[in-house]
Amino acid sequence: MSTRIFDLSGKTALVTGSSRGLGRAMAEGMARAGARILVNGTNAAKVDEAVAEMRAAGLQAEPAVFDVTDEAAIIATFNRLDAAGIAVDILVNNAGIQFRKPMVELETVDWQRVIDTNLTSAFVIGREAARRMIARGGGKIVNIGSLMSALGRATVAPYTVSKGGIKMLTQAMAAEWAASGIQANAIGPGYMLTDMNQALIDNPVFDAWVKGRTPSKRWGRPDELVGTAIFLASSASDYINGQIIYVDGGMLAVL
Repeated sequence: MSTRIFDLSGKTALVTGSSRGLGRAMAEGMARAGARILVNGTNAAKVDEAVAEMRAAGLQAEPAVFDVTDEAAIIATFNRLDAAGIAVDILVNNAGIQFRKPMVELETVDWQRVIDTNLTSAFVIGREAARRMIARGGGKIVNIGSLMSALGRATVAPYTVSKGGIKMLTQAMAAEWAASGIQANAIGPGYMLTDMNQALIDNPVFDAWVKGRTPSKRWGRPDELVGTAIFLASSASDYINGQIIYVDGGMLAVL
């Protein structure tokens, strides 16, 4: 009983941005918990490679190639899944980008690109998933936030705003959809060892700052998000809604 509540067998999970990085780690973790994964990305070759590697490991995976900023492509994808009889039981809104520049130098087009990728996509995909989850009587939505869902940092204004928006979008989803059996929660990763952070990892000053500022004295690993993702995707979290869980080595807990 104690472990069965974390079992995802028979569930299908769409994880956006899951051909690599944090998304890939969470997708593989949920697949090992029994879920069939719809692997998403814009590069078909990379998605197919990820699917092949997961299948070679004995995991269930299917490709779902679309751009999360393309509303028509999102709707078409859900319509194709409907036609194929595939229900998305679990949605992980993970796809995201970063862009670093002081606000006084920031072009509106770059601001909008980050907001569209990190925040608007989660609304659009979440809406399409929820319409179907409501009709079926429930589902799970896991939005990926950040430390910057709670804190600001210079030179990353659009990212900070988008991730703050993820926190509030999660609460809005809970407010509107909880009565329909949907649990919408979020994960706020700390500083993780990912491709997106590689320039910061390679910067000795920033690396020392992260290790000095984090009680755990190290960067997080992508696989360290897996347990929280499985928990929020499983029946173990059925009465948790509108929350954000920070997986940050204790950074937000201390001054």
